[in-house]
Amino acid sequence: MADVRDILDLERPPTPELTKESLLARNKKIYEKKLAVKRPEGMHREVFALLYNDNKDAPPLLPTDTGTGYKSNKARLGMKKVRRWEWAPFTNPARTDGAVFHHWKRASDEPKEYPFAKFNKQLDIPSYTMTDYNTHLKTNLTKWTKPQTDHLFDLAKRFDVRFIIMADRWDRANYGSKTVEDLKERYYEVIGILNKVRGTPEKKIFTFDGEHERRRKEQLKKLFDRTPKQIEEEQMLLNELKKIEARKKERERKTQDLQKLISQADQQQAEQQQHQQSGSHKKSDKKLKKKIQQQPRPSKVDSVVSAVESAGIKFTDLRGTGVSLRSQKMKLPANVGQKKAKALEQALQEFKVDPNPPPIEEICVAFNELRSDMVLLCELRTA
Repeated sequence: MADVRDILDLERPPTPELTKESLLARNKKIYEKKLAVKRPEGMHREVFALLYNDNKDAPPLLPTDTGTGYKSNKARLGMKKVRRWEWAPFTNPARTDGAVFHHWKRASDEPKEYPFAKFNKQLDIPSYTMTDYNTHLKTNLTKWTKPQTDHLFDLAKRFDVRFIIMADRWDRANYGSKTVEDLKERYYEVIGILNKVRGTPEKKIFTFDGEHERRRKEQLKKLFDRTPKQIEEEQMLLNELKKIEARKKERERKTQDLQKLISQADQQQAEQQQHQQSGSHKKSDKKLKKKIQQQPRPSKVDSVVSAVESAGIKFTDLRGTGVSLRSQKMKLPANVGQKKAKALEQALQEFKVDPNPPPIEEICVAFNELRSDMVLLCELRTA
């Protein structure tokens, strides 16, 4: 094309200047950036995936059925012959009014009983004759007459012994007013009498206590009608009752502790007697029995005294443990609790006794005995 322009002496179109960058540069393809739909804040990933498809299209404003997933748009009709259906009448055996209904059924199906009639379960409510009533059921003529009893059993058959509905449908104009408890009491009374007379042991006789049911409902009504002040007062009384029971348990525990001290004293006295008997000279059995009988029995005072002597602080004996300081004998053992240690400290301050006396042998013994007596005094006060 450039040679033709030179022959015809035509002007060449302006050409861009050749540079190193233009020669080395490659032709780059221009791609359009697709705008990605950003998931809104607070929306779960699963919910966002339901709103948008793979093409990230916006959800339709109206529900559509143009998707191409897992279903065909054309109905696959077979070449078989279709079965004939008909609009057929039917009756429900559970109804006694002879009502006729219609439904669709296959023409080839044989007529059969309505399948839902099996759910019509009825209770077996016994009936009575005039002779039965005159012989056995005239129990309380002031409250229940025969027309009232007949009306009660008629309602029981109609409403399947639902006493709340029976009380609502009770004919108050002709038979007077009756409560739910009255209906229950009379119904179960008649049923129990008929079962006893007719000898049906397989049926368990149910006894209804109408008076108890009335009291129960009355108590529930009073409980429901309480004021906030009464509820608060009742809660306060319950809290006081818990405190009284806690103090009672504490007294019982202290009594048991005192009984343990007394039993320990009796046991120590018996051990001392056995020790004296084993150390004495052997004598005849008669003289030994006579001596044991003549020995006075230890009194309760002696038992308590021996219990007091044995229930104090048992300080550790440092014999055979190597070289040790004498002041270690005055150290409280580990089994003494913080409460007892604090009580000892207060008692020593009260009697103005030095808590750290010089560890002379006589002072160590006396100081330990003093603290042991103080602990016993505290235990006897709390017992």
